[in-house]
Amino acid sequence: MDIAGKTVLVLGGWGLVGASVCRRLLAERPARLVVTSLHEAEATEAAQALQRDVPEGASVEFVPWWGNIFGRFEQRTAPRESLLSDRPARMTLIHDIFDELTDDILHNSALYRLITDHNVDAVVDCINTATAIAYQDIYGSVRGTLNAADSDGRYDGETVERLIASQYTPQLIRHIQILYRSMLDAGTAMYVKIGTAGSGGMGLNIPYTHSEERPSRVLLSKSSVAGAQTLLLFLMARTPNGPVIKEIKPTATIAWKRIQHGEVLRKGQPIPLVDCPPERGVKLEGSLQLKAEGVATPTGSNLSAPFIDTGENGIFSRGEFEAISSLQQMEMITPEEIAEATVFELKGGNSGHDVIAALDSTVYGPTYRGGYLRSRAVQRLAKLEEETGVPSVAFEMLGPPRLSKLLFEAHILGHVAGSLANVLGTDAETLSVAADALLRANADIRSRAISIGIPILMRDGVTLLRGESIKIPPFRGQWELPVTPEETNHWANAGWIDLRTENMAAWKDRLSRIQAETEAHREDDTSSRNNFPMDHWESFQTMPIGKIAAWIFTVEDNGARMKA
Repeated sequence: MDIAGKTVLVLGGWGLVGASVCRRLLAERPARLVVTSLHEAEATEAAQALQRDVPEGASVEFVPWWGNIFGRFEQRTAPRESLLSDRPARMTLIHDIFDELTDDILHNSALYRLITDHNVDAVVDCINTATAIAYQDIYGSVRGTLNAADSDGRYDGETVERLIASQYTPQLIRHIQILYRSMLDAGTAMYVKIGTAGSGGMGLNIPYTHSEERPSRVLLSKSSVAGAQTLLLFLMARTPNGPVIKEIKPTATIAWKRIQHGEVLRKGQPIPLVDCPPERGVKLEGSLQLKAEGVATPTGSNLSAPFIDTGENGIFSRGEFEAISSLQQMEMITPEEIAEATVFELKGGNSGHDVIAALDSTVYGPTYRGGYLRSRAVQRLAKLEEETGVPSVAFEMLGPPRLSKLLFEAHILGHVAGSLANVLGTDAETLSVAADALLRANADIRSRAISIGIPILMRDGVTLLRGESIKIPPFRGQWELPVTPEETNHWANAGWIDLRTENMAAWKDRLSRIQAETEAHREDDTSSRNNFPMDHWESFQTMPIGKIAAWIFTVEDNGARMKA
């Protein structure tokens, strides 16, 4: 894309890589640069610093934005611990993660507001999402929960709710859902993620850990979340009509932001110096206290030394930096190199470092042999149906229930009308009456449907033929739900065989669309141009239920595969 005159959002723009990306973007003369960070001072500082790097003659508007993008907009500046300590806020957090994505959850999301309020054309995501999620440390949460059990093995509500709120995968999934919907609503054209391997490119033998355990489970959790995010972005990149998706995944120590002498900060706070003279040393007898008071004396000073600031990875001493960046350790890549590759990809170039493109080129997709043999498999199944007289409609193993519903409805229409052409030539009321009569008389069709959890809504709209369990509505913590006309319509669309007149009319509409699309192809065009010509539909003289269901998923439900 042409960056000039566009609005670009840089998530984590205050950080090491984010700041370099912002500086590199300025050369492309965007109209607006939205720079974000967790804290107001950081976002404001980043925006002010970038003012000095604007090219001569260019005009760029800088918009600082601060807060946590993984929560609600009104809670974006609240520390996570304060949210977890307050039950209403904690429950809101849990529901926002685990409930179905509603407009309320979406529109109240900080990330949604950020992207849509500024109508961003491109997003460069420099936030280390894997660290933000995995370093909530589910292992510590589990230990804390188990240790909090009383003598009867019971747990208090807050402890369990904190454990629920620390689940990695649901948080990541919800983040990706909101990110995708936000960019769709804003009309965002491109998204570039600066990802991570979680290990600086090293393997399971990585010597850098968060404990005595090697490899560290927390570190591997970071890698797991990073990998899961890459695959979710891979799926997003295969979704039609969405933004172009790319990911740059550095696999080395990224350095550096500054080198100086001064106070060493850990999580933004100075480290107070304490001293324990030999005469006050503790004896290693009995047990060792992991946390003890009064054994060391504050010196009144904070830890101060020459250091190198490597951004998200932290502040390192010379020795630490020399070790981690050494040959055959993590080694090193500079933020400027990452920024150059990022902007090159934004402009439509091929840096050779886009992980999504690499996955596209290496995954094993559909093959010629698979397509060749598919027709043979379909023919064998059809022959077996003819020989045995047993229809092969749906087993509800593929899902969703809507697929089984559609297949059975098409099968029923085939019984009462005989072909696509006959369905189109019959009015909806007549089809509904005939389908209702068929299901009243044909116990085999009834049994095959309700036995797999697909109920049958008769044409009166109030009689439901069903088995002991039904697939729709799914269980969401309640075994009994109120019946309303709105819910009935919703459930019928999602997974009930619907014999009502209005559904027969819907079937006639979709089959008319198939007919119109097919007949729009010129009869004398015998080229490879059309995927589904008249002979694909067998001249509308049969009821090819699988082909119809595939068309509905592809066209009506916007579920087409975009890449081979």
